[in-house]
Amino acid sequence: MKNFFPKTIFGLTFLFASIIFLAMFATVAVSAVATFFIVESDLIPTTEEMVPLIWTTCAVMVLVSLPVGGLFAVFMSKMPMRPIREMMDGMDRLAGGDFHTRIVPGRIMGNYPHFVALTESFNKMAEQLDHTEVLRSDFINNFSHEFKTPIVSIAGFAKLLRRGKLSREQQEEYLAIIEEESMRLSCMATNVLNLTKIENQAILTDVTTYNLSEQLRSCMLLLEDEWSRKKMEPVLEFGEYDITANEEMMRQVFINLIDNAVKYSSPGGEIRVEISRNETTTCVSVTNAGAAIPDEIREKIFCKFYQGDESHATMGNGIGLAIVKRVVQLHSGSVGVESRDGFNTFTLTLPNS
Repeated sequence: MKNFFPKTIFGLTFLFASIIFLAMFATVAVSAVATFFIVESDLIPTTEEMVPLIWTTCAVMVLVSLPVGGLFAVFMSKMPMRPIREMMDGMDRLAGGDFHTRIVPGRIMGNYPHFVALTESFNKMAEQLDHTEVLRSDFINNFSHEFKTPIVSIAGFAKLLRRGKLSREQQEEYLAIIEEESMRLSCMATNVLNLTKIENQAILTDVTTYNLSEQLRSCMLLLEDEWSRKKMEPVLEFGEYDITANEEMMRQVFINLIDNAVKYSSPGGEIRVEISRNETTTCVSVTNAGAAIPDEIREKIFCKFYQGDESHATMGNGIGLAIVKRVVQLHSGSVGVESRDGFNTFTLTLPNS
């Protein structure tokens, strides 16, 4: 990359210089041709003695324009090439992993709206890459912690079982913990694989028309243990609706939304699922009672690897809502969250066809 940029700069400089030089030379040539026609057409009275002087002057103008135009072209080409060189240097640093790179327009180029827009786009890209890198680093730390905890639990209780001399009740308790932690590991691995698969998918496949209402009831029953444990009351307020989508992908979406609502709900509260439809879209909303989501978190909540609960008091790895967003995007829909009056509502909007 570093060896490529100097060659590119030289090539662009030569191109700019050539364009400027040709423009100047063309101007002089046109002037000479115009003078020739003026003289030959007798539009300006001339004597025979003046004709050689005129041609000599034209020839000198053409010859002098070659070196002067060349030097002027090289000098002038450096002005537009300076910001391009800065842009390429910034791209080089960005490609090398320096996501703190930013470009500031110079005093002259700062007056050109197109160049200002270009630098703003570059800085925005660098900022997003920097943000993604921070999230990735946090994810590695968080995921390592989340992944290590069940492994340590499984290994510890397996050692206790191997030693023997345990009552039947203790054995059952330890086996239940091992089973639970194993399922936790499996869930984390599945989420990571699902996110990778969905991110690499550009075209939506396996689209069918199915009963959306039945799918939501099924997802709620699938998570019965979770919401029953918190003594929550599910409220499903909708009729029968069909939808055209990838059924398995949408199942992941609704399981993640409902599971997320249960995790962050106050014990004993209710979780409400509603469906509404108009001429063009179908909306599904999942509402739970709980702490309001701050604005700064609301902007990041659908980013992959992001965890709003930095204390890790609730189980999660920052992947579920990223899967939701990506699947909805593949379906040409949108998803958002709203916090109001002690309730958090995630609303998913899909086109009807």
